[in-house]
Amino acid sequence: MDLSPSPFLLLISGPSGAGKSSVYLPLMEKDASLRFSVSCTTRPPRPGEVDGREYHFLSREEFLRQVDQGRFVEHFTVHDQLYGTRRADLDEMLAEGHTPVLDLDVQGGMRILSAYGDQVVSVFLFPPSWEELERRLRRRRTEDEQEIRLRLENAHRELRWADHYGYWVVNEVLEQAIDDLRAIVRAERLRRTRWPRPPLESSGRER
Repeated sequence: MDLSPSPFLLLISGPSGAGKSSVYLPLMEKDASLRFSVSCTTRPPRPGEVDGREYHFLSREEFLRQVDQGRFVEHFTVHDQLYGTRRADLDEMLAEGHTPVLDLDVQGGMRILSAYGDQVVSVFLFPPSWEELERRLRRRRTEDEQEIRLRLENAHRELRWADHYGYWVVNEVLEQAIDDLRAIVRAERLRRTRWPRPPLESSGRER
């Protein structure tokens, strides 16, 4: 019998600019069992993004067609663009023994938690301060002033959902945040309920 612990979904949410990918990507580089869940979106690719790597870039018409077919476990609108995660993609990774890593807005996160329940390990990533969050958004130079204001407004809304997540990590010092996430993954793999049976069966003899 396979004694490997059962796989789980690793859900990571947090405000735009909190540094989510900077925290989980180093773990994925060293742990082959972690697989990034590539979402679908209708937003245009940013410079350097590749279809099928960062996102599956779909037209609005194609996205809505797949919604009608019931292919998404969750889908939502963020900044006037559609995003979604296909259930078949997650189930395939789980069946292969991999841990899907989901980088989702809180709207999508709530739907994943509802659909998969205790199979989800949820982490909310905080910036160290509002001032630092705004500095990070401006430093990456991917949004104009209106978009930055919108993301900051959304960040205040998103933080109201943080108490639905099982773990909280503050990304002040990047290496510490990476270590914190690594500790969460290691602890969850050791959770008793994820093992199919004890590593050693009882002989039936009492001490």
